[in-house]
Amino acid sequence: MSQGFITVAPTGAEVSKSDCPPLPVTIDELVAAATDCQAAGASIIHVHIRDDDATSTLDLQRLKDTVSALRESCDLVIQLSTGGAVTDAEPDRLAVLEAEPDMASCTMGSVNFGDDVFFNRWGFVRRLHQAMQDHGVVPEYEIFDLGHLSNLARLLEKDGLPHGGHVHVDFVLGVPGGASGDPATVADMTDAVNRYLPEGTTFSATGIGRTTMPVMLSSVAAGGHLRVGLEDTTSYRRGERAESNAQLVRRAADVLRIAGREVATPADTRRLLSIA
Repeated sequence: MSQGFITVAPTGAEVSKSDCPPLPVTIDELVAAATDCQAAGASIIHVHIRDDDATSTLDLQRLKDTVSALRESCDLVIQLSTGGAVTDAEPDRLAVLEAEPDMASCTMGSVNFGDDVFFNRWGFVRRLHQAMQDHGVVPEYEIFDLGHLSNLARLLEKDGLPHGGHVHVDFVLGVPGGASGDPATVADMTDAVNRYLPEGTTFSATGIGRTTMPVMLSSVAAGGHLRVGLEDTTSYRRGERAESNAQLVRRAADVLRIAGREVATPADTRRLLSIA
């Protein structure tokens, strides 16, 4: 039976606590969400942090404290966001790696992000990739549009394989300004992975908002993995707010099982992604 792993993205940088009361914004809330999500079937936690006012931050000491608290409380693979908010400066984004996560995100190009621009110039992408190699951090390459996959192929050709040698990408679909969150887009991206990237490359996919279920089902059908969480959608179904991140993880685990796939444990996922 093939395995599928689940990444939970519990917080993000955009959703407010007032609009989504279950959103974990303190370290204690994040730790509680992590333990609940691991019990529900998650293997990886994609971490954004907030300051005392619940505003997105890349404060390095807070990141270090968060990584330490998560390591003490759960076995999840800790993946820090190097994206932060769209306004964060490149030096602060690079400094995230000093918190010594297991993984970190590496976005493969710029993209319109609603009314804003998530800016990832080529020079910075290369610096971030090289810094992850130097720090021994495994990247998850974030793909917001089809061209980002050809960018990744060029990056690997110029700068070599990531730490651990395994390439893993995440399709982030349905962002206003990025690729659509529908089965055809998942199929196009899966085909591009097979054509452009090294044999054995794995992928996960997340659908933003109302695209959550089409992307989830398409990724599972294509042999991919899943990302869910309140960062990506605050609804469970039309007209019904999500109760928690764990509720979204449980649904993803149910989808994997219905498809005849085993829900991977954190240890399984570490082996698959070559995380020491």
